[in-house]
Amino acid sequence: MPKSKRDKKVSLTQTKKKGLALKQKLIEDIRNCAGKYARIFTFSVKNMRSVFMKDIRTNPEWRDSRFFFGKNKVMQLALGKTVEDEQLPNLHLLSMHMQGETGLLFTDKKQDDVLKFFKTHKVQDFARPGNKATETVVIKEGPLPSISYVSEDQLRKLGLPIELKRGVIHLLHDYPVCKKGEILNPQQTRLVKLLGKKMANFHVILSGVWTKDNGWQELTRTVNKSNAQKKHKPGKAKAKKSSKLKEESMELDAEASDQEEGVEEDGVDEQEENDESS
Repeated sequence: MPKSKRDKKVSLTQTKKKGLALKQKLIEDIRNCAGKYARIFTFSVKNMRSVFMKDIRTNPEWRDSRFFFGKNKVMQLALGKTVEDEQLPNLHLLSMHMQGETGLLFTDKKQDDVLKFFKTHKVQDFARPGNKATETVVIKEGPLPSISYVSEDQLRKLGLPIELKRGVIHLLHDYPVCKKGEILNPQQTRLVKLLGKKMANFHVILSGVWTKDNGWQELTRTVNKSNAQKKHKPGKAKAKKSSKLKEESMELDAEASDQEEGVEEDGVDEQEENDESS
């Protein structure tokens, strides 16, 4: 059924769309920083938290540096995707390694100082759904003084066998929350947060660096090629096995057809002999 021209979606939000002007400004800022700073680091963030990222940006140690987060295609366009359109020599190699959620750090600091800072800078936070549990958590039977009585309804909804005695929540029997290495679901993350256990680490991972003198240098190895080869080999083996099975089935069909022809020929010979004897 064709779409009606009268059927138009009207957005009730008051926020304005980020249009072409913002993308052009991002491209301009990145190009200006590329010519201003000596080094460009590419990085990704494990267990991203905007509050912790803001703390790094406002840190006095990084006031002279610039952090950029945006769409990879826009940032690649600013730096240059090929040798012909790159802003500075070997910047297209940096653009090629921008995959997934990647940010750019423009700085004049020494490479060793930058690596040392981000290697030691880790902030613990509460886990979110999809994170792995770092420890086994079991709530023991008895009173739970660390949890306020206000959370009684929330605990009941999460399935905990509890009762309220004189303003203190009591657990009727031991309750296993999660096991070490298990992927947490929303209910488990709520319980872990109520217990005050932090199982996630905010951590910035530097993947590569570009300098005016040495060009692009990869800091963390990617295993895409090896994984692709390993994943591709079983596929070839399966294809070979399937081809062999097809050949064997064709041979069996040919043998069966030959046997049928032989049986038919024997039957015809017998009929001819009977006719001659009669």
